[in-house]
Amino acid sequence: MHVSPDILQAFTPMGVLRASINLGNPILAHRNAQTGEVGGVSVDLARAFGEQLGVGVELVVFDAAGKSVEAVATQQADIGFFAIDPLRGQSIRFTAPYVLIEGAYLVRAASPLQANEEVDQPGRRVTVGKGSAYDLFLSRELRQATIERAATSPAVVDSFVATQADVAAGVKQQLQADAQRIAGLRLLPGRFMVIQQAMGTPTSRGEAAAAALHGFLEERKQSGFIAEALKRHGIEGASVAPAQSRS
Repeated sequence: MHVSPDILQAFTPMGVLRASINLGNPILAHRNAQTGEVGGVSVDLARAFGEQLGVGVELVVFDAAGKSVEAVATQQADIGFFAIDPLRGQSIRFTAPYVLIEGAYLVRAASPLQANEEVDQPGRRVTVGKGSAYDLFLSRELRQATIERAATSPAVVDSFVATQADVAAGVKQQLQADAQRIAGLRLLPGRFMVIQQAMGTPTSRGEAAAAALHGFLEERKQSGFIAEALKRHGIEGASVAPAQSRS
C-alpha cells in the first residue's frame, strides 16, 4: 500500500503513531503480569499499521473503554480500537468491524432469571462498565431495569457482588472467567448483543485517512493476520468479521 505524505501527516501529526489501547477488553488487549508488557490483537494491529506507515508506534494504554475512546475523540491518540456505537461515531470515524464479540449477562446461581429477555424488569439492577459498549447499548435498550456503572469492565463482577445487584453485563469471556473465580455465579444462556469491534481515527483526520485505515484492516482480515493473532493470544469465543467494502 502506497502511503501519501498527506495520509502520513494525518495519522502522525506528532511524528509517531499514537495508538489508544483499552485493557478493559481482555479479548483485545492485556498486560503481562510478570513483565508489565502490553500485548494482544489490538497491539499487534497497531504495530502492523505503524510498520505500514513506516513510523514508530506509541501505545497509549487505558483501563476502560470510555477513557480509550476519549483519547481518540480529543486527538490525544491517532487510532484506537473500539466497539462501533452511534454515540462514539460523532467524533470518531470507524472502519468496518474486524472482530465480533458476544455480550452476555451473569447472575447468581439462585437468581430466578433464566433468559436474557427477563432482565429488563422494574426493580432489577444491572451492573456494567462505565462507558463500555454494553453501557451505551443497554442505556438505549433497557426501559425498566436500572443501570449501575462500575469504574471499568473488568471490575463489573466484583462491583455486582459488592453492591448485591441483580445482573452483571459484559464480555462473555470475562464473565465466564469471573464465574470460575467466584463461586455461586452463572451466565444466562446465549447473548444479549454482538459487539462489532473496529478501528477508528478522529473525524478531523479526514475521509482519505479513514479510507486508508479501512483498507489496511480489510487486508489484514483477508490475509489471515487477525485470525492468527486471535489464535496466538489464546482467544476463544471471538470471530473474525466478514470482509466488507467501504460504503
